[in-house]
Amino acid sequence: MLHFALTIFLSAFLLFQVQPLIGKIILPWFGGTPAVWTTCMLFFQVVLLCGYAYAHLSIGRLTPRRQGLVHLALLALAIVAAAPSILPADGWKPDGEASPLWVILGLLAATVGLPYFTLSATGSLVQAWFARVHPRRSPYALYALSNIGSLLGLLTFPFAVEPNLGSTQQASLWFWGYVVFAVLCGGLAVRAGVRSAAVGAQPVPEDSSIGPPPSVGLRAVWVGLAACASTMLLAVTNQMAIDVASVPFLWVVPLALYLLSFILCFGSERWYPRVVFYPL
Repeated sequence: MLHFALTIFLSAFLLFQVQPLIGKIILPWFGGTPAVWTTCMLFFQVVLLCGYAYAHLSIGRLTPRRQGLVHLALLALAIVAAAPSILPADGWKPDGEASPLWVILGLLAATVGLPYFTLSATGSLVQAWFARVHPRRSPYALYALSNIGSLLGLLTFPFAVEPNLGSTQQASLWFWGYVVFAVLCGGLAVRAGVRSAAVGAQPVPEDSSIGPPPSVGLRAVWVGLAACASTMLLAVTNQMAIDVASVPFLWVVPLALYLLSFILCFGSERWYPRVVFYPL
């Protein structure tokens, strides 16, 4: 259990630590405008969605052993792509001719794209591995733990990381933190594949509490609500950056509230009483 918990906590911490980190580094390169952070947020939201899609397809279409092998290969490629630091090279600085939007997206894809992609898939994959190894235990405690790790990653940046470390140190430390995560996650992928095969050979009692699968209409509502939340996050963050200032502290506040809503909803039913929140 400790191995699962450490892996998912560290992945979530690094996932949300890198967002303000890389955004702050490239902000002065592009004039310090609010559009820089909005473009970064767009990139991170899209890659996060791609990571979820990869995890979904991997869990649904690959055997546990193949899942582990594919994810090990991606982790290794991510380390090679990001080494020895995620600090962007000076060659990415704009020359005044290219569109800043595409330069920022290309810079992010080249420096943190693959590591961020693998981190974004970790939560879903680790929960699925846990459910296969421990079929009688709920994996949702790991989901709550991942959101706590994400929140800590965000809040420690403006208060602990940014004031005390330079950009070069931040980028190097994040990379080595990712290496530690990759070792933990790679070991978990191998162990989960082996143990899943053993557990899969044993009969698992049917759970009578599981109802029919959700309808297409209900799934569409879920996707629509998630899209609304993401759109509001981007819009509010952009408006705050325009009206006040484009600084990491103000970037972190809406994102922290966004994550807090996930912790409240999925941590416990007691934390999210519908009688109170539904009218609001």
